[in-house]
Amino acid sequence: MSAETAPLETNLTAPKRQPDSPWRMAIRRFSKNRLAVIGLVIIVFMFMLCFIGPLFSPYNVLDTNVQDKNLPPSSKYWLGTDKMGRDILLRMMLAGRISLTVGLVAMAIAVLIGSTLGALAGFYRRWVDTLIMRMADIFMALPTLPILIILGTILSDLKVDPSRRIYFLMVIIGVLGWSSISRLVRGQILTLREQEFMQATEALGLRDRRKIFRHLLPNTIPIVIVSATLFVAGAIISESALSYLGIGVVPPTPSWGNMITAANNLIDFRKRPWLWIPPGTCILVTVVAINLIGDGLRDALDPKMKK
Repeated sequence: MSAETAPLETNLTAPKRQPDSPWRMAIRRFSKNRLAVIGLVIIVFMFMLCFIGPLFSPYNVLDTNVQDKNLPPSSKYWLGTDKMGRDILLRMMLAGRISLTVGLVAMAIAVLIGSTLGALAGFYRRWVDTLIMRMADIFMALPTLPILIILGTILSDLKVDPSRRIYFLMVIIGVLGWSSISRLVRGQILTLREQEFMQATEALGLRDRRKIFRHLLPNTIPIVIVSATLFVAGAIISESALSYLGIGVVPPTPSWGNMITAANNLIDFRKRPWLWIPPGTCILVTVVAINLIGDGLRDALDPKMKK
């Protein structure tokens, strides 16, 4: 064999590199977005702090110590104590559990309702599309915060147990937020149902349920992920606002919103900033980090939308 043909044979016998999958390419694009990666690191840290941190605290959330009330941050109480002598750091971590859980569960409810109704509207069109989209228009036209305040007041009048109010809050926020997701899914379904693979499902005689849930909805996952990520931030803000007004998560269950109510008078606001700055900072950092992740996911999953 001559030296001229050796490189040619080597190239022919070399294994061909498999093309990257769309998800792997999206992960690579996401990892190159520094702000999105920073947001992801912050969120992972917040989850570890809120769900694992309380296990290492020497205090109990229900313990009160009047002698140690309103103490500033020190080596004993890293973030100080409140007016009942409770450790601010422990309450902040436990409050993070509540706020993050409300955001995630409300997002799951909104995605479930919005994706299902949006897929039905886009697939069947005609009167089904008209009915569902008019419902979505009504929900989008509703003033969300006033309605949440009204429903929270109703829960207070019904004297719902504080430990159960959080579940009602998750459902209310999720039900009120499905309309925007349904519109996005509907638009995607209207485009996908004209593709060749859907013509193949028609030729195979597949049932409508299988067409929707096995072939159409999985192709809307990228846009749903982006919308769901941003919805979590909005749900956390809504929960914090309601809890601050005293009609969301109420004491003794801590949340970032009702912890900020400690600064509802001028003395606490000016003289005791450790009562409201830590939970307020957690809300700010968490929401900003989630928005950074949402923007990074949008650019990674749909590069055409990147400016």
